[in-house]
Amino acid sequence: MLLRKLLLIALIFGLIACGQVQSASPVAAREPAPSGAAASPQPQRLATPQAPDAPPTIAGCPVLPANNIWNTPVDTLPVHARSAEYIASIGSNTGLHADFGAGLWEGSPIGIPYVVVPGAQPAVNITFDYSDESDPGPYPIPPDAPVEGGGDHHVLVIDQDHCTLHEVWLAEKINATTWTGGSGAIFDLNSNALRPDGWTSADAAGLPVFPGLVRYDEVAAGEINHALRFTASSTQRAYVWPARHFASSITDQSVPPMGQRFRLKQSFDISSLSPNAQVIARAMQKYGLILADNGSDWYISGVPDERWNNDVLHELDAITGDQFEAVDVSSLMVNPDSGQVGSPVEFTSFVFLPNMRR
Repeated sequence: MLLRKLLLIALIFGLIACGQVQSASPVAAREPAPSGAAASPQPQRLATPQAPDAPPTIAGCPVLPANNIWNTPVDTLPVHARSAEYIASIGSNTGLHADFGAGLWEGSPIGIPYVVVPGAQPAVNITFDYSDESDPGPYPIPPDAPVEGGGDHHVLVIDQDHCTLHEVWLAEKINATTWTGGSGAIFDLNSNALRPDGWTSADAAGLPVFPGLVRYDEVAAGEINHALRFTASSTQRAYVWPARHFASSITDQSVPPMGQRFRLKQSFDISSLSPNAQVIARAMQKYGLILADNGSDWYISGVPDERWNNDVLHELDAITGDQFEAVDVSSLMVNPDSGQVGSPVEFTSFVFLPNMRR
């Protein structure tokens, strides 16, 4: 009897060594249906997300945890079932545009600026038009905080001692101690927590703005290890994880919802681009883009900086919409209220043990 048991154990270990028992792989979670729209079909294949790189940092703080969806590669994930429709909606032949650079445009720096402040920065009172979906003040906005030009007037403030991000849309300074805004949000940069479901932020999708910005220092260092924020002129009255809010009356499901992830196709040859443009293109292939706001089609967001070479940034104009594809990130979601990504397990084959009782 003992010999039979030993032989059976040896057989089991032999099967394992031959690959008959496979390691766990992710279980594709059903992507939540966009609000007011039908659920997306199940992914056609499963993919294990790559181990996250070191998270981007700013002033000694992480820009969200390493396992946050913003900081997770999507180059191995399946193409979304509605990819072709979404691309056509945004514009298959429309060129990409870097909505940032050096110099001024209509009297303001080109891009979305930010400012870093100490934890002791005096806070100011602020009132919001959408106070029911905004984090109440006060906010640590310094008197000389840079305000984005154009129509959105974003103000982004990073508290380097508490690692918190304070963002305001339609910010306006009334006096030294009082500001107003359309909406505002505060994010803990060490946390994966999302906004309450249905809430906006300083962005239409209810997401933070800063984590999706292209910064010159990242490009100069040779790598951007996070997704990029971008806009489209038509978005669906719906949102998908990790977004929390929509800003549209369009119910056509061929139009992309807020939060939809896209990536530049691996087949796009980036070798003809200048080195700095290659860094941005490579990030779009690995980490992709997140649809975060209504705006001009295929406009990616970044920080104004006099070190940018605008001619190099314009090289990206040659990348057209048909070089992108929508990505299904549903297999990465752990909790709909968290930006954390995970890898649930799925057993793909089994070893059945016989009844060893006499």
